[in-house]
Amino acid sequence: MSDLVLTGGSVLTEDGVVESDVLISDGTIVEIGINLAADTIIECDGAWVGPGFVDLHTHLREPGEEWKEDISSGSAAAAAGGYTAIVAMPNTDPAVDAGHLAMFIVDRGRSTGLVDVRPAGAVSMGRHGEQLAHLDELWEAGVRVFTDDGDAVADAGLMRQAMDYLATRGGVIAQHAVDPGLAAAGQIHEGAVSSLLGMSAIPAEAEEIIIARDLRLAELTGARYHVQHLSTAGGVEMIAAAKTRGLEVTAEVTPHHLAFDDSMVATTDPAYKVMPPLRSIEHMDALRAGLRDGTIDAVATDHAPHAAHDKDVPFEHAANGITGLEWAAAVVNTVAPLDPVSFYTRMAVAPAAIAGTPDHGRWVAVGNPAHLAVFDPAHEWVPERTVSRSSNTPYFGMALQGRVVATVYRGAITARDGSPAAVALTS
Repeated sequence: MSDLVLTGGSVLTEDGVVESDVLISDGTIVEIGINLAADTIIECDGAWVGPGFVDLHTHLREPGEEWKEDISSGSAAAAAGGYTAIVAMPNTDPAVDAGHLAMFIVDRGRSTGLVDVRPAGAVSMGRHGEQLAHLDELWEAGVRVFTDDGDAVADAGLMRQAMDYLATRGGVIAQHAVDPGLAAAGQIHEGAVSSLLGMSAIPAEAEEIIIARDLRLAELTGARYHVQHLSTAGGVEMIAAAKTRGLEVTAEVTPHHLAFDDSMVATTDPAYKVMPPLRSIEHMDALRAGLRDGTIDAVATDHAPHAAHDKDVPFEHAANGITGLEWAAAVVNTVAPLDPVSFYTRMAVAPAAIAGTPDHGRWVAVGNPAHLAVFDPAHEWVPERTVSRSSNTPYFGMALQGRVVATVYRGAITARDGSPAAVALTS
């Protein structure tokens, strides 16, 4: 492997931001200084050089729905977006509820070689919410995040059992906080827009009731608890209060919940159909504030690819989900801009800690693995194409500020200017 220098950037080190070059050799950061030389040079003037992004919430669709996405195409999209590690959700077919399924995903990710692919494990067998999955096997296979994502763990007794088990090991139980009874048949956020459209709706309380229950269970068991795709102001308030009480609680927010409110749904464009739904502007503003003040720990994409026949249908019949790995950093920088330290904390450092990926999310320092994302916060551009197998995104044609200049994984360049290594772009 040839040496690589990232030159002229603002480097996010353990001691703060410094204007410097970064020399990489054999997959490791070997020097931080001025006028460094190497076989390969990437000019980083005006850009930030920090730890590679870590996504806590990626749907790769493999095994079972490879026509939407697979581990190879999803890894390419992740690399294009500055990611060096992603956590693959277990709502595949079959669900990842046993150790051999988790190892399959690890092996496929390793063979692709663009990012570290870490599988999340299901909480319940088949994600049916009736009995615990093979948590012991999943743990032995290296799983550290457990979720029935796509559905809430609605049974409080089952949730307590899972929390009791994971509390003794330090694993994270992550919740898709949407109460199935309150959300049944709901399409969009309950509010003025749903009244205008006459469409069945999902109240904010569907999220908040699940979070409130789970926080009591987390306090009872001592488990590490993580709220996925937080979408309500009340949820932000409960997370802040739980942290004040000293609970081991974290939360993520998606770029689309930061970027859009439910007024976009008034168009009935299925590109804006997600779960939990886009909320009113008051909720969106609370999410942005929670991200800025650190109540919300991490940005997570909830990258959810769907084939055209799942989305190019009337809104009521469309699948939920948006693809987002390639644009997440730019969207955050556009709609909820952060200083460079906070930006990399939310995009890399905090999600790595939650996911249990110790080689990732580390500030740039000599001796650390060379997992890096170079991000130009001033670059203005408009997304027009994707490397994902699916293109169900509202970001095409949207003016964004900030772009990933380069992604470095294990010392190798895995993407430049939005193009992953050896992958053809599709419109």
